[in-house]
Amino acid sequence: MNEFEEDPSPQLRRLSEEVGRIARALAALSENEKHSGPERREGVADRREGDRREQPDRRIPPGNGEMPAISSIRAMIRARRLRDQYFSGELFADPAWDMLLDLLLARIEQRTVAVSSLCIAAAVPPTTALRWIKRLTDEGIFVRTADPRDGRRVFIDLSDQAADAMANYIRAAERIGVTLP
Repeated sequence: MNEFEEDPSPQLRRLSEEVGRIARALAALSENEKHSGPERREGVADRREGDRREQPDRRIPPGNGEMPAISSIRAMIRARRLRDQYFSGELFADPAWDMLLDLLLARIEQRTVAVSSLCIAAAVPPTTALRWIKRLTDEGIFVRTADPRDGRRVFIDLSDQAADAMANYIRAAERIGVTLP
C-alpha cells in the first residue's frame, strides 16, 4: 500500500510535521542571515524588492506612540519558532498571533505580504491558515488587496486599527516587563 492509499489522518499529520520542519528551517536561516545586507530575510513574509509598498494609503498608522522596534518583533517570531525545537509545534499552535506578528513586521518594514507567505508564517497547515485569514478578514483585522500586476495574487495587511492595537499591546507589555513570545 502506498502513502496515498493510507488513512488521510496520518498523511495530514506527516504533512503538518513537514511544514513545521520547513518553518523551523526558515527560522534558522533567517537567524543566520540577519546581517546579510539591506534585504535581510528575518521573517517568512515575501520580501522581494518588487513587493515594496509604494501605495500612499498603505502606511504605518498614527497611534499613541511609535511602533515597536523591528528587532523586538523579530525576536518574538524567532522565540515562537524556537519552542518547536523543544516541544511539539501542535502544543503552541497559534496561527492568528503568528500572522499578526508577521504582518506588523511587514507593515513597519513597508513590505507587502502575499497570502501564500502568510500561510507559511502561520506555521500550521495551509487550510488552517486560510481559515484564520478568512476569519480575521471578516472581523476587519486583516485587509485583502488584489495585486494590480497579477490577478491571481492577493496581499494581506493589518487594518490600521489592528496595527495600532498590536503596537499599543506590545508597548504596554514591554512597560510592565513582559517579553512576549
